[in-house]
Amino acid sequence: MILLVQVVGALLGLLAVLFGAFGAHVLKKSLSEELLRSFETGVKYQMYHALLLVVLGFNLGFTSALETYMAYCFIFGTLLFSFSIYGLCLSSAKGRKWKFLGPVTPVGGLLLLAGWALLFYSFIAHIV
Repeated sequence: MILLVQVVGALLGLLAVLFGAFGAHVLKKSLSEELLRSFETGVKYQMYHALLLVVLGFNLGFTSALETYMAYCFIFGTLLFSFSIYGLCLSSAKGRKWKFLGPVTPVGGLLLLAGWALLFYSFIAHIV
């Protein structure tokens, strides 16, 4: 599990840099300001959580269910949140908005919140 978290974190980080450059140089010409801001939000959240996964991969042993669930929340939350935003932005720019992705974004956001809540709980569980 440690290696999976580190590899996924590194891949998400790599893709965040790639998508950020793509947005800044290629999509800037074809997306509205609002769509470009949304795309950048997806990139930012992806990078934040990529870095978090790498840090967790080096600091946790993933010997407990809590740590494993936390990692899965961050991985799947990032994929659902950021990649649904990318899909919505790119499909909107082509005039065929993929509306089915609309509900996916908040599900990804809820998974990210759950991951952060589990991380918080892991810190205070020994105190309470």
